[in-house]
Amino acid sequence: MTDVHDKKTRSYNMSQIKGKDTKPEILIRKFLFSKGFRFRLHDKKLPGKPDIVLPKYKTIIFVHGCFWHGHEGCKYFVVPKTRTEWWLNKLNINKQKDDENFSKLSIIGWKIIVIFECELMSNKRIKTLSNLLDELH
Repeated sequence: MTDVHDKKTRSYNMSQIKGKDTKPEILIRKFLFSKGFRFRLHDKKLPGKPDIVLPKYKTIIFVHGCFWHGHEGCKYFVVPKTRTEWWLNKLNINKQKDDENFSKLSIIGWKIIVIFECELMSNKRIKTLSNLLDELH
């Protein structure tokens, strides 16, 4: 199966995928701020440059995209039909890096919360944010 876009269009599309300040991440940040939580963003001193760092609570929040972090059982995680082997390798490396970073963070005493983008869709958002508050208190 060939790509539906030419190389230039595909390259442009891929360049527009953000790693920071994504919609799900901003949604969580606004929610936390409105509840009085103060945090740091993308702390380079910590393994994996966590999305949200709450030093007062010794807690880290990672906001993961379902595709990029291989969210198993999620309808938003679909293995591409072209270059399948390459993509599976890429996604497995992402998961491996996540596991290594989580391990390093746990060793130095951080509590880790992972929220996948599908958990912030309108039908699950209230429950996810409520659970996040429960974990922080």
